[in-house]
Formats: sequence, structure tokens, C-alpha cells
Amino acid sequence: MATDTRLTMTLPGDDQILVTAELAVPPHRAYRAWTAPDLVRRWWAGRAGRTTDVHIDLRVGGRWRYAMAVEGDEIAFHGYFREIVPGERIVSTEVFEDPAGYPRAEEELVNTVTFTGTAAGTLLTLLVRARTRAQRDRIVAPDLVDELRERMELLERAAAAPP
Repeated sequence: MATDTRLTMTLPGDDQILVTAELAVPPHRAYRAWTAPDLVRRWWAGRAGRTTDVHIDLRVGGRWRYAMAVEGDEIAFHGYFREIVPGERIVSTEVFEDPAGYPRAEEELVNTVTFTGTAAGTLLTLLVRARTRAQRDRIVAPDLVDELRERMELLERAAAAPP
């Protein structure tokens, strides 16, 4: 399936990153691709690495963890779900784990992802709230938009695949 994922990234506040992606799949399928471990494995690492761990306990207070192998190193993130509106919205924390596996709790982000139906499919909106502007600026790398577009294209393909 050819994809034409339209993605934008803006910085609406000193501590915020806002990503919007237009996906050619219905919201329930985009939500499932975001929350089902077998589908997350297909898109989360993009082409940068190989996803090695996906754990999702999809409930308020439940924990999630994703890891990938990149050039022999493991890169991992984890967090907890704060709010879940099935098929519509997820609010969760996110913490980067350093290569030794120790979390950096002081670097915790809060992510809000929403899945809104459109005539063409889904408008996926991801609002990332950092603790500081400096933390936000460390996340915003020159190639971040390209990496996110790649991942959203892979997410769209995973969502479009037969269940």
C-alpha cells in the first residue's frame, strides 16, 4: 500500500511539541496500531533499528515499555498510562532509559495522543509536554520530522493490514 502521510510538527509552547499526522485509516484501526503490541512492533523503531521489546498494560496506572536495538545498543523508553478513552485519547508519561537501563525520572515527558475521525481517515495528534524548554529543545532534532513521518507511514500500514 502506498502511503501519503501528511505530518506537521510545531512548537506551540516553550515546553511543548505538537505533531499531527493525517492517516488513511479509520480511528479505531489507528488506535489499535498504537496500542496492540504486535502492531507496535511493526512501526515503533521505524527503519532506524529493530524493535526488541513491547510491553503494554493498557489501563490507567498500567505500565508500558518499548525497546529497540540500534547498532548493537538498546534504546528503551517506558511510562505509565494516566488517562485512556478507548479509541479516542491516551495520556501517558514517557521516560528514556539510559544504556545501563536506569531511568531518568527527572526527564519525564507527558504525551497526549488523540485519534479524530476525518473524511479521509484519522487525524492523529500527539502533544508532548516536556518539563523545560531545554528538555524540549534536546528532543527536537533536525531529522525528527522525517523520523516521525516514517514511523507514521509504518503505523498506517500496520493499521491497514488485515486483522
